[in-house]
Order: sequence, then C-alpha cells, then structure tokens
Amino acid sequence: MSLFKRRRFPVAMILLCVRWYCKYGISYRDLSEMMQERGVKIDPSTLFRWVQRYAPEIKKRMRPYQGHRSGSWRVDETYVRVGGRWRYLFRAVDKHGRLIASMLAGRRDTGAAYRFLRKALRAVCDYPPSAITTDKLASYPKAIRRLQGEGLLPQYVEHRTSKYLNNILEADHGALKRMIRPTRGFQTMKTAAATLTGFEIMRMIRRGHYNK
Repeated sequence: MSLFKRRRFPVAMILLCVRWYCKYGISYRDLSEMMQERGVKIDPSTLFRWVQRYAPEIKKRMRPYQGHRSGSWRVDETYVRVGGRWRYLFRAVDKHGRLIASMLAGRRDTGAAYRFLRKALRAVCDYPPSAITTDKLASYPKAIRRLQGEGLLPQYVEHRTSKYLNNILEADHGALKRMIRPTRGFQTMKTAAATLTGFEIMRMIRRGHYNK
C-alpha cells in the first residue's frame, strides 16, 4: 500500500512541506502562509499530520546511508518541554559531531540511560564504541556496566566523564533548541518524538552526514 494513498496533494508537495518544516525551524502557521503565497492552501493541522506521518519514514529510509561513525562517543541529555512539563532528550554524537542516536524520555534514570545506549548500539552495530564520554550523571556508569554484563557492550570500552570533551554536543543542543523554539512546545511524547526525528534527520542531511 502506498504511503501516500488517499492524499489529495501531490507527493512532491507533501515531502517539500515536511522538509521545509523540519529544516528551517518555522511554525506550521508560517509554513501554511508560505504555501498560500504560492497558490496552495494547506491548513496548519494538515501540515502537522504530514510531519507526524512522514518524518519518521524519511529517517527509516535514510538509515542505510548513515555510514561509518567514530568509535569515540559523546553522550548527553537536554531538556524539552512536552505537555507543559520538562522531558529529557538523550543524544549521542561521535567526536566529529555526527549523530548516532537520540531518544526522548520522561526520566533520566538508569533505565532510560540503558534504553538509550542500547538504541545507540543498535544504530551502529557494525562498529561499536571504544570510548563513551558522558557528564557525571550516575545513571550512565550503571547502564554501561549492565550492557557489558549482558555482552551488548565490549568490556574494553572506556567510560569518561569530561565536560570539555562534550562541548561539541552541548553546542549542538543549542542549535537544535533554536529549531524547537518556534513550535512553542509539544503536546505529547509521541508527537514530540516524531517532530524531533524530523529535525535531527534534516540537520544530518544538511551537514552531509549521510553517504550518497
């Protein structure tokens, strides 16, 4: 079944709107006005549904082209407002700033850290990390030891806590938050996760972090 079945707008237009929204950090209302200036009337709620449906699909189709990531990871979490409450966006990049994985969570306890690191390991299963740099959050050492005990993470992996080494990720958090600001917060974890996926994927494409 086509992903675009029963859509009354052309596929190219739908993907263009999803790309513009996720790439340029604009509101759905602004994007609606931009399209209306081009002679196409699209309701902001329709644009929202498109992003929710197709941003994760774009990520899925880009995954085979992600390419190699360095074995030196930088892992950290930042705050995102969802439903009026602060939630945690876990993110991991390699030493060159190329995204490995991200995950939105309601807490930043050991369970959340474990789930995130396991997700990151699946994303780059062909080249596991040699070193993982985090902040001093106590959840990370416990999660790393659990993964090593389960044989999912090599025993030789070095865990480092260094704010200096994580500067590249801290700066990237700020750039991502500038994309998030026009949304004025998210209503649910599900919609937040789909939208953030779109933001992350378009930033990676823009930076040339995928193999052609």
